[in-house]
Amino acid sequence: MEEAPWDLIIIGAGPAGLTAGIYGARSGLDTLVLEKGMPGGGLYEAPLVENYPGFPDGISGQELAGKMMEQCENAGAEIHFMENVTNIELQGRKKLVTTDKALYSCDSMIIATGTKHRRLGIPSEETFRGRGISYCAVCDGPLFKDKKLIVVGGGNSAAIDALHLSNLTSSVKLIHRRDSLRAERALVDDIKRNGVEILYNTEVKEFRGDERVRSVLLNHNKTGDLTEIDVDGAFIAIGTIPNTEIVRRLGVKLDNGYIVVDQRQRTNIEGIYAAGDVTMCPHRQIGKAIGDAIVAATEAYGYIKRPYYYQY
Repeated sequence: MEEAPWDLIIIGAGPAGLTAGIYGARSGLDTLVLEKGMPGGGLYEAPLVENYPGFPDGISGQELAGKMMEQCENAGAEIHFMENVTNIELQGRKKLVTTDKALYSCDSMIIATGTKHRRLGIPSEETFRGRGISYCAVCDGPLFKDKKLIVVGGGNSAAIDALHLSNLTSSVKLIHRRDSLRAERALVDDIKRNGVEILYNTEVKEFRGDERVRSVLLNHNKTGDLTEIDVDGAFIAIGTIPNTEIVRRLGVKLDNGYIVVDQRQRTNIEGIYAAGDVTMCPHRQIGKAIGDAIVAATEAYGYIKRPYYYQY
């Protein structure tokens, strides 16, 4: 198969990938963005983004992702959706990227593959996945209007999901295994005002039902008491796992599964950079991903074009 040459290939089209595409293309690099799914990454699943500057009333994740994609394409980057990268090889300075549709080569690469949803790890979770259990409140929430719902988790994502779902139904319970939430205080105040009931020190023991989830068995981890409550749907929001399988085989250095980068977003392999949630950083936020991407794309330009000021 003949390879299609590019200056810069970006893997992933979330906020980091799309921002890198904007900066790569605007700097004059032939830039290709590859995305195995739909644009926006995890951003696409956010019901409402309230902490991104420039939108005082908030903006839906889908709308923000759409604006980023439009800007990326307007800058001159080419975006391929529903195209999965299956292999990356090094051939001297050149990087070969194989997808399920084509073969590409590039001088530099930015990994912006983000993360995937963490699972509870109980057998009944898999049994009822897609049959009452969901990992995307914005995608599936409208299917559960006026139903009895639970959200499992204690961070910002869980609080945002609970807040979104509380606008669709009056019966939302937030299940958290600790005695306090990790979510921002503003979000906690919002969900309480919206009538979300918070069950602390509580864990899901089992989902029960027939063709769909009908109830959930809960364990109070302080007292050991078991309680079964009726539910029509469960939304799991307990964190993420980095999508680094493809670069693990390449030899990119990882820490707890996340890509290790320096302050210039460089990995341990020359010409390969990483940005966004897939990197080893304590704060996984849209703004942080965008900042990473700006640095990574600027560094990739320097690596490819070697301007007088650039030093590797």
